[in-house]
Amino acid sequence: MTVLDHGDDDSGDFAAVAYREEEYWEVDLLPVALAHDVKGLIHALRQQPSISGSIGLVSVGDDFFVLVRVYGGEVSLFLSDVTASVEWQVARDVLDHLDIDLPDDDLDQVLPAGDLSILADLGLDEMELGALAGDLDLYPDEVLASVSERLGFAQSFQRVLDSLG
Repeated sequence: MTVLDHGDDDSGDFAAVAYREEEYWEVDLLPVALAHDVKGLIHALRQQPSISGSIGLVSVGDDFFVLVRVYGGEVSLFLSDVTASVEWQVARDVLDHLDIDLPDDDLDQVLPAGDLSILADLGLDEMELGALAGDLDLYPDEVLASVSERLGFAQSFQRVLDSLG
């Protein structure tokens, strides 16, 4: 499995949308600015009609990932690590959308926030998502690649990653 180069800049940041057309998954790259704009990301996901909703997959550097699912009028969010909100505005925006208070600065463990069952109906249960989010040996894009494999769109997701360079 190819992964991104994890340099010191923000080149590892990306946002992608996954959606089903009939029985096939499609994955498209979204503008990188949406990796830092929760409201813009939700708006973009609403533009993509799908039988099982659209799924936003966001990787922010080596630090964390965000999953967003828009299904009908419902919006579900998952943040892999609440401590990211100390340094990243987009993580604070996710917590704000979830109506969760910012963590204390001295929190030193990875704790996810949001809807752990965001993808349960598609085959990724809460326990598995929690385990993936807590695996400190994986970069965010690697976790999202695992998610894409579990849901059945790994090849399309890998094409998106490969297009990033």
